[in-house]
Amino acid sequence: MTTLDEILQAVKDHPVLRMAVAAAASESVLEAVKQAQAQSIAEPLLVGDEKRIRELAARVGLDLSGVRLMDVADDCQAALRAAQEVREGRADVLMKGQIHTDDFLRAVLDKDNGLRAGYIMSHVFILETRALGRLSLVTDGAMNIAPDLVTKANIIMNAVYLARLLGVQRPKVCALAAVELVNPNMPATLEAAALAKMADRGQFPDCEVDGPFALDNAVSALAAQVKGIDSACAGLGDILLVPDIEAGNILAKAFSFLAGGRIAGVLVGAAAPVVLTSRADSAESKLYSVATAVLMAGLKRDSRLKIGKVHY
Repeated sequence: MTTLDEILQAVKDHPVLRMAVAAAASESVLEAVKQAQAQSIAEPLLVGDEKRIRELAARVGLDLSGVRLMDVADDCQAALRAAQEVREGRADVLMKGQIHTDDFLRAVLDKDNGLRAGYIMSHVFILETRALGRLSLVTDGAMNIAPDLVTKANIIMNAVYLARLLGVQRPKVCALAAVELVNPNMPATLEAAALAKMADRGQFPDCEVDGPFALDNAVSALAAQVKGIDSACAGLGDILLVPDIEAGNILAKAFSFLAGGRIAGVLVGAAAPVVLTSRADSAESKLYSVATAVLMAGLKRDSRLKIGKVHY
């Protein structure tokens, strides 16, 4: 798939899923819910301040007849209730509404009612990079703050899983830094090089991993050629592994708010698909994120990261 519209089209033949929306009192969220319902992608369960939800639903033209509502005034409690509905099988997808990401993730990670599944969870932004003619996955710009080497390796596997769902059978992963050379004073370059060597040793199935790359030579074959970089991933990155949450968040939001690019955002590694977008994102972006989450539902992961262990 090379556009977000292709994701939207792909899920129209899928069964209609039940989606629990945490803190649903948001115009853009309810507009996305209306579109998802109209296109037979998802049926909502709206959790939050019912009075406010009804006011905003009327404003965007969302018909609430037949829609389940749970009146929970506190946003954090609404997130917990929505996560519980998914955990206990009364909903298939969890969606973030008008709530801070950290409060929402606290509900996702809750030991009793959350969606832990034994994997490291990570966030993936999907960028519709039309100039490149492909979708670009940026990870992790919303959950793991300063991931260590092993966490980055697991973040790669989460993104590879999503890339394969989008039709990229052997995605190319570029570990980003400020430069493309290893510099002992720049930890991101050291970890990128370690990940590349792990790939050489066959520790990452179903993908190619290399780095460090600066952003230009990760996505531009011409930039890679000018800088003399000889790599199967150079200029062709499907997955852009960022050094930390600041880099990923700034990259994705600059693409959206400065360049006008279209994006989607999901959490990977949870027990069920999770839609995780910014409160400031458009209804369109949230609809594409819902479609991506629906695409993720019901599919099993069959690839695992290989980490060397000491045997006595």
